[in-house]
Amino acid sequence: MQFIPQILFALLTTAAIFLFVKNITEIKKNILSGRDEDLTDHPDLRWKNVLLLALGQKKMFKNPLVAMMHLVVYGGFIIINIEVLEIVLDGLLGTHRLFAAFLGNVYPWLINAFECLAVLVMIVCAVFLIRRNILKLKRFASNDLNGWPRSDANYILCTEIILMLLFLKMNASDTLLQSRGYGHYAAHITGNFCCSAFMHPILNHFSSGMLVFTERCCWWLHITGIFAFLNYLPYSKHLHILLAFPNAYYARLETQGKMANMPEIQQEVLYAMQPELAPAADTVPENPKKFGAKDITDLSWKNLMDAYSCTECGRCTAACPANLTGKLLSPRAIMMKTRDRMEEAGKSRKANNQGDQSGKTLLRDYITEEELRACTTCNACVEQCPVSISPLDIILQLRRYLVMEESSAPQEWNAMFSNIENNFAPWKFAPDDRDQWINETA
Repeated sequence: MQFIPQILFALLTTAAIFLFVKNITEIKKNILSGRDEDLTDHPDLRWKNVLLLALGQKKMFKNPLVAMMHLVVYGGFIIINIEVLEIVLDGLLGTHRLFAAFLGNVYPWLINAFECLAVLVMIVCAVFLIRRNILKLKRFASNDLNGWPRSDANYILCTEIILMLLFLKMNASDTLLQSRGYGHYAAHITGNFCCSAFMHPILNHFSSGMLVFTERCCWWLHITGIFAFLNYLPYSKHLHILLAFPNAYYARLETQGKMANMPEIQQEVLYAMQPELAPAADTVPENPKKFGAKDITDLSWKNLMDAYSCTECGRCTAACPANLTGKLLSPRAIMMKTRDRMEEAGKSRKANNQGDQSGKTLLRDYITEEELRACTTCNACVEQCPVSISPLDIILQLRRYLVMEESSAPQEWNAMFSNIENNFAPWKFAPDDRDQWINETA
């Protein structure tokens, strides 16, 4: 009978890991449905990005107070995993506080540090809940977040508070049982911990049996909650906790504002200048190249990873001049819609086993022409993103498809295109007449 808890915990752990791997595999398939792009040059700079952007959260420190609060929550997520490791090993091996004997006097110091961090995490999560739901900061009150995205953030913040409370209550019950010399709890006398000790007056009147029940309940709920959180990540914006690292590594290293040339267009220009290099008129390529992007399969895998890495923080939209002047464009919505389209296509492929049969495309079914045309290509959204996401690249590729594949552009744009083609400048003046203003001012 003493092995039943271990067997149950092993089953729980196996199920949690299996489901997580399954969900992450689906996300990987969705990302790799995009076209190939080589982003492996300059590994030294890429690792620097990982350290500064993903781990150090460099861009967040433009607002130091918010950056420090975010760092507390993020640090809590990473560091408390050490405590989770002990819980998992205890559950599998049937031990209790496995690391206590190994770490000796360091162990109480480590748990005290975890408890202080847990309290800070609860405080910061409470502040974030107030900012979102009471103060209602503009970027959190946007229509982009209506429905599930707004609830998602609140669920995560509340869950983190509950998990930290369970951790503290578990430690409080444990240390009380140690002081009473009860059962195996007396095997490792760690002494009281700095934060959970404040719960002792509440729990001290409990019988030893009730304290054991409380400690075990908190232990099971804490680790089950962490496993549940792990499997909630693939459905949540908090997937960026994991994807921020590869996304920072594979970030584009070119100067911001540099637009990627399309080799196909360069080739057409070459053919116009050197017609003898052009293929025969009756030669039709088997897979003609598409200009720009209409759907997610036309975007690169990095664009699709960007969509999954989006934190939905809204800093991009808050900095967007088009959005600030009342235009429909929201860079955050561009990323969210791209991710939604990936999810729909992935479900369709899985259901039909014959590729995406939904009949929808990213362009128009998810992102409208009005949104794309409002973009000024100023790069404000790219500059503001904490994890180096580029909504602009997706916007440019969709807009290129509109103009170059469908010849769909506003009348003012078409006039400019015509002038550039005929007069080599956006203005309706022949090249020979451009210097006539000199005579007019003489």
